[in-house]
Amino acid sequence: MSRDNHHVAVLVLEGAKPLDVGIPAQVFSSRPGMPYEVRVCGAAPGLVTGGDGLSYHVAEGLGALDQADTIFIPGYREPATTAPPAAVVGALMAAHERGTRLAAISTGAFALAATGLLDGKRATTHWHYTRALAERHPLVRVDENVLFVDEGDVLTSAGAASGIDLCLHLVRRDHGVGQSNHVARRLVAAPYRSGGQAQYVPRSVPEPLGDLFAGTREWALAHLAEPLTLEALARNARVSARTFSRRFVQDTGYTPMQWVLRARVDLARELLERTDLGVEEIADQVGLGTGANLRLHFQRILGTSPTEYRHTFSA
Repeated sequence: MSRDNHHVAVLVLEGAKPLDVGIPAQVFSSRPGMPYEVRVCGAAPGLVTGGDGLSYHVAEGLGALDQADTIFIPGYREPATTAPPAAVVGALMAAHERGTRLAAISTGAFALAATGLLDGKRATTHWHYTRALAERHPLVRVDENVLFVDEGDVLTSAGAASGIDLCLHLVRRDHGVGQSNHVARRLVAAPYRSGGQAQYVPRSVPEPLGDLFAGTREWALAHLAEPLTLEALARNARVSARTFSRRFVQDTGYTPMQWVLRARVDLARELLERTDLGVEEIADQVGLGTGANLRLHFQRILGTSPTEYRHTFSA
């Protein structure tokens, strides 16, 4: 291997997801014009049981990390209940101490967080696991509304496809836009999606919800364009506002008005994806009044703008 090239190691753990393994292996693959070389390794040489019915035979163990400039940790199954081996955690910490850059795709963030290197830093993972990551590693500032987070020498990304965005971001960081665009063309991938762009979460209103006040929630969803106050919701539920608010939080984890706001943003997302309505008209139809108000809540809840969201997700 030439030391002139940037050495990338892809660390395959038990339950590794095939797409998460394949993305960095292909993006940084050794080929003419690519200043990278890739090695795929595991906790030990030999067979590694993967996820989705696939297994991997890796020729190298953790010793492959010694020469790596960047280490990728692909996502793996059952991350909330499966701790990475102590030897893996130690090897990652030692590599970081040597100056190696560590990058996690999807649930690989759990293994990276186990090193303590994400403590006090922003990080993300697949939207389905953000709450579990925050609970398991409370010192990590988990951001569920981004595609990837770059904290310099530790990086994390959301679900599998956002691993492509993270890899292209690193190529762009290492060698500029031209090289990144060249790789994107080879992959037939979008050349740039900002890390701050929102993950495509199906609904921001929490699911599943309890049965309490289900009828009132359904009524509210049908009347989002109208003024909805705590008093109006409680009146529909036929309880006092104080009782409604207290029991609603117990049942959903959100205050009634937080839930209504997220329901309005969800409806706005659907209209942005499926219609050509302007931002002002959508704001009016979902009960947020003005385009400025819609943009404010979109940015706060999803970390992106209505225009960028439509550009990415509209049919």
